[in-house]
Amino acid sequence: MITGMDEAVRDLLTTTRTWAVVGCSPDPGRDSHRIAALLQERGFRIVPVNPAAEEILGERCYPSVTAIPRDVGVEVVDVFRRSDAAGRHVDEAISSGAVGVWLQLGVIDEAAAERASAAGLKVVMDRCPAIELARA
Repeated sequence: MITGMDEAVRDLLTTTRTWAVVGCSPDPGRDSHRIAALLQERGFRIVPVNPAAEEILGERCYPSVTAIPRDVGVEVVDVFRRSDAAGRHVDEAISSGAVGVWLQLGVIDEAAAERASAAGLKVVMDRCPAIELARA
């Protein structure tokens, strides 16, 4: 289990500004859309990752984390995918130069979290930024 998760939550929510939201839906009724919109309202720049959409919440979509140009400066990769698909996105976060990876509520991949931690990324797993922002 990753240690220091509360510290990682605090650090990622207070020291980063640009978040790639993997699995961001264009449907306002979906959690991924609502959380991305909340992050925007709180001053974060969101970069939607969804191969089936061109734009979400006024931001250009990318088909993968690795397709996002480096100069966009993604700091956190927020994963709204099933646990069995999360590892690929965590590996993209590692290779993209992100400082953190955030696996949403119900998204649990201990091996991927360990890889990210070993690569020096801050890791948050099975948590929701909306809940954590309310606590801050």
